Amino acid sequence: MDNFVVSARKYRPSTFRSVVGQQHVTTTLQNAIQSQHLAQAFLFCGPRGVGKTTCARILAKTINCTNLSPETEACGTCASCVAFRENASFNVHELDAASNNSVEDIRSLVEQVRYAPQAGKYKIYIIDEVHMLSNAAFNAFLKTLEEPPSYAIFILATTERHKIIPTILSRCQIFDFSRIKVEDMRSHLRYVATQEGITAEDDALHLLAQKADGGLRDALSMFDQMVTFGGNNLTYKEVVQNLHILDYDYYFRLIDSLLTENLSAALLLLDEVMQNGFDLHNFVVGTAEHLRGLLVCKDAVTVQLLEVSDGIKKQYVAQAQAAPLAFLLSALNLISQCDREFKQAKNQRLHVELALMKLAYLNGAVQFVRELSPATNQRSSSDNGEAKKKN
Repeated sequence: MDNFVVSARKYRPSTFRSVVGQQHVTTTLQNAIQSQHLAQAFLFCGPRGVGKTTCARILAKTINCTNLSPETEACGTCASCVAFRENASFNVHELDAASNNSVEDIRSLVEQVRYAPQAGKYKIYIIDEVHMLSNAAFNAFLKTLEEPPSYAIFILATTERHKIIPTILSRCQIFDFSRIKVEDMRSHLRYVATQEGITAEDDALHLLAQKADGGLRDALSMFDQMVTFGGNNLTYKEVVQNLHILDYDYYFRLIDSLLTENLSAALLLLDEVMQNGFDLHNFVVGTAEHLRGLLVCKDAVTVQLLEVSDGIKKQYVAQAQAAPLAFLLSALNLISQCDREFKQAKNQRLHVELALMKLAYLNGAVQFVRELSPATNQRSSSDNGEAKKKN
């Protein structure tokens, strides 16, 4: 039986071209290699699972490659590239600062820096989770980082840039990695599914990409979990069921019942949400997000701001056309107030039910105010006319 390799490792990018969603970083690094303007220290910052360590390894491999391609990519066949691929390179050193964060660990690294590479042009030191270093370790590292030998390059990676002392930041060339867009993640998941011979619905992949919150590694981990659960046919319903996600259908049904002032249907839907084990606060937040999506879909220009699949987007547009703008704005205000006061409520279910009661009759209240306004204005103008006559 072959050992299973998770998709996050199996499909880990090995070239700058294959890195997903970080073109602003990869292009700059390739230009630096091509023009031989490499900094002595790099700092890669950004959220988890966006490619910081991966880019550090690709950079380390590429700058020692003896046969670069015209696109400034490592050849993968020279002695340096082969040694790197087999984890046998003496020029690339990785240190996990989460478990090696003492002064002694940094002193040991500084001692290694003194020795020039036996083969190749550079020695590269990758320090992951660098924010975990102690203050004493940072201070011990300062001098070496400021004036390293010409053959030494340091690549630091962190998820918490604010924890790194300013004296370290000032000695590094800083690259900010962004959260990966939902569409880019969905495309990559589609590529992985095709390579693995897995049939997957677009809505299912889109939901996995959304749930990952900008981290591709999280998306691939959930993808593996879904394949284990459902086999080689990945459907939207299975993803919703297995990841315990509040489906869009709940919110579409809720808004339909509120627009028709069907309070009973809204309260029964809330009970169904609770019976299925979902958190009430998540339901409130999801309702606010749904109302925001409907508000965005009121104008064809802003529909692109909605990060959902094409099938779900059509449902949003259809429901947005049926919902008056005044209702959406007032409902969003009421549900936001419910969200703010949720944690302070003694009876949280009743708190949400009261919000639904207000929302259920909101459409009628808005219509009543509209009908009342002309009569009020007419009455006030007639009163003013009579007052003038008396004067």
